[in-house]
Amino acid sequence: MKTTETPAPVPAESGFGVATAGVAARKPGGRKKDGSVLNVFSHGVLIIWAIMVVMPLVWAVMTSFKDDNSIFSSPWALPDKLHFDNWARAWTDANMSSYFLNTVLVVGGSLVGTLVLGSMAAYVLARFDFPGNRFIYYLFIGGMSFPIMLALVPLFYVVNNMGLLNTIHGLILVYIAYSLPFTVFFLTAFFRTLPTSVAEAAFVDGASHTRTFFQIMLPMAKPGLISVGIFNFLGQWNQYMLPTVLNTDPDKHVLTQGLVQLAVSQGYKGDWSGLFAGLVMAMLPVLAAYIVFQRQVVQGLTAGALK
Repeated sequence: MKTTETPAPVPAESGFGVATAGVAARKPGGRKKDGSVLNVFSHGVLIIWAIMVVMPLVWAVMTSFKDDNSIFSSPWALPDKLHFDNWARAWTDANMSSYFLNTVLVVGGSLVGTLVLGSMAAYVLARFDFPGNRFIYYLFIGGMSFPIMLALVPLFYVVNNMGLLNTIHGLILVYIAYSLPFTVFFLTAFFRTLPTSVAEAAFVDGASHTRTFFQIMLPMAKPGLISVGIFNFLGQWNQYMLPTVLNTDPDKHVLTQGLVQLAVSQGYKGDWSGLFAGLVMAMLPVLAAYIVFQRQVVQGLTAGALK
């Protein structure tokens, strides 16, 4: 039987063992020190960035509860008391309630239509090979790079000829067309990461393509749907150029148009507290949506990498 011979210990007076141990002890310490410096630097940058992002939001919310004199005399001080009448005045007198309702109708309808149509198109492009597959996919990619400003004039005449100018449903259709390229691009990559064995098992059991998509593949793509839904919600909620061109009826204005109108009118009246209250009203739904679904957004963005 062979045995492993233990090497003879190195004499202490040679100095070899002591030097080696010293080198081995210094290396981890150096790496740890470099990593600590990098962590401190990265955390410092993140803290500075967080302050730059959060401070304007906190200041806007704080200012919405002040009166006009306090806004100019002590802009950085806390309000002496909470002036809820600013919010009531902006909600009623400035017609923010009407603008808010129009925005909810437009964004809600366009978001549902974008997700349904975009997921169906992305599923077909990701799962089925047919002539023209790549051509259609690159058409959607080209739509992402096309500047919307170049399409405003022809889009105005197209919507006008269809009798959809200054209508809620016309604006919904335009929002859907505007958001489809990014939605198809995002969901096509996501559907490619889903396992094909589940769909094949459903086909073997006799499920149709429609049933397989809506009952099996679409629930599996929930993280991706939530992620792209949040991005579309942010873009559509803050959209200003399209409704300005296609929605000139004051009764059909959305929040972005209402805020501009409020800023112009309040600039002459000097009601800055009402203006900040309206600004916070328009900002809160976006913040709430991201705070509630931030975990799903991260999961949707990293799902492809994890698989």
